Amino acid sequence: MNEDFFNHIFKKQQDADAVPSNKEISRWALELFRLLYPEQSKRTLSSVDELKQEFHKLEKELCHMMEATKACVHCDNSKLAKDFFAQVPELFRVLNTDIKAIFDGDPAAKSEFEVIRAYPGFYAISFYRLAHALYSLGIPLLPRIFTEYAHSKTGIDIHPAAQIGEYFHIDHGTGIVIGETCKIGKHVKMYQGVTLGALSVHKSMANTKRHPTIEDRVVVYSGATILGGETVIGHDSIIGGNVWLTKSIPPGSSVYNTSEVVISSEKSNKK
Repeated sequence: MNEDFFNHIFKKQQDADAVPSNKEISRWALELFRLLYPEQSKRTLSSVDELKQEFHKLEKELCHMMEATKACVHCDNSKLAKDFFAQVPELFRVLNTDIKAIFDGDPAAKSEFEVIRAYPGFYAISFYRLAHALYSLGIPLLPRIFTEYAHSKTGIDIHPAAQIGEYFHIDHGTGIVIGETCKIGKHVKMYQGVTLGALSVHKSMANTKRHPTIEDRVVVYSGATILGGETVIGHDSIIGGNVWLTKSIPPGSSVYNTSEVVISSEKSNKK
């Protein structure tokens, strides 16, 4: 190994040291959600002014993280941070629709407090919504760190670029994959093990719509796989468990696998 090799590795190490760890970056997101939803934390604030100060502190930290990660080299990071926090009231409103959808749609949910504190689906949706707001401002790296952190905690993988409407309900959720160019409407309910993926992962398709569109009020049951950028699941449809779909279906459809059970009697097994 020559000197150039060591110099190259050392330079990479110095660059990496300047960037906060993924744990630190994710802590910022957790702090924001704990301000929005004190149900997630025992911490209490003494006044509205203190609450405002906490938001201002997080705004400054976001600006610092963008500078450290070189998220947008030619952008005004301070303005981007302000633009993001200007979206926080709307982010809060939409998250409240997700809480309502989960509480209303799950007979096991006893309170909205329980949804906020204990439901992995809401946890993953929260990180996705925050990440998507940042992604929409043209900030590429931080959103991926946020959604991958939630992925590591819940097993739910939502790309920050996916477009997801209000009242989104993830039930159980482990193993769900929602790809980059997915479009999901309002009042959609999705169970564990669902894949909304691409028919091809060739790099040449990076700038094309590769993932399906799910219209309003669709239910997708566990283990279903829906693939392709031209695949549209019409509104008010039901996709049964373990279904494999690569073609569009019209509104109001029900798609199920047909199971066949064959029982061998004791008599037929005798030779």
